[in-house]
Amino acid sequence: MSVINSAINSPCIRNCCLDEQDICLGCGRSLDEILQWGGANDRLKRRILEQISARKQERQNNAEGPPKDTPESGSY
Repeated sequence: MSVINSAINSPCIRNCCLDEQDICLGCGRSLDEILQWGGANDRLKRRILEQISARKQERQNNAEGPPKDTPESGSY
């Protein structure tokens, strides 16, 4: 059996802590994606990395809250 080294590195930053949706707060992967990573081909790894990027953007947008001076912000 030969070992094929992937050119795509793991996004793991060794800061593992899952949130309430089983998403790692360190790397942004879901628990299922973490478990899949070791056996994943490069195509699947790229898909996982794209999902991580989308999750991080969504988390950042949610953290920023609504724009200022809108009814939702309460400062209208």
